[in-house]
Amino acid sequence: MTIQTVLIVLIIGLAAGMLSGLVGVGGGIIIVPALVLCLGFSQKLAQGTSLGILLLPGGIFAVLGFYRQGYVDIKVVLILFVAFVVGGYFGSKISLSISEAKLKKIFAVVLLLISFKMLFLDKPKPEGNASNKKQKNIQQEDKI
Repeated sequence: MTIQTVLIVLIIGLAAGMLSGLVGVGGGIIIVPALVLCLGFSQKLAQGTSLGILLLPGGIFAVLGFYRQGYVDIKVVLILFVAFVVGGYFGSKISLSISEAKLKKIFAVVLLLISFKMLFLDKPKPEGNASNKKQKNIQQEDKI
């Protein structure tokens, strides 16, 4: 691996990590396209490499930061984890059985659909439990 490749991978990792901590995305949205475009990875190699990050506690500090502020629902995390493991197994079987060209198109359509929904169909929602907890704590501190 050349120094240039290492630097590109470091920049991709920093960008994905920052976006993951900032808005909860990184792997599929940043790492996969960046590996394909910047390093010439195949779609399958980029996806497999991105999935490799999930096996490591790469986002542990981001999770801890959100957890300390009350923004992690452990019960939901555990249920999502179990479902993710099962879904990941079957999804990888499907992914590895279709052509590279078809996989790229599916990936692009998924990104477009999510983008369209978030831009045009999402309605503002009140913040979750953490903001309510923070407001109660602030109100209690004000009384003291």
